[in-house]
Amino acid sequence: MSFKDWVCYLLERWLWYVETPKHKRKELKQMSRVPWTVRWFGLIPFSMKMAVDKQRSRLRSRTMAKRSIRKAE
Repeated sequence: MSFKDWVCYLLERWLWYVETPKHKRKELKQMSRVPWTVRWFGLIPFSMKMAVDKQRSRLRSRTMAKRSIRKAE
């Protein structure tokens, strides 16, 4: 990469930064951000959290169904 190409690249990046509104840049940054648990530990903790959440929602739906049956009686 020649110096001229490098300067051209930097100029393009700078122009994009100047022309893009601040809130748009912030949205793009937040969308591309990876949660810290995934960055530190990989996808295993994420999958375990999903499994626990799924189990909790199943238990909640069962207890809610039992409560509605008891109220109906």
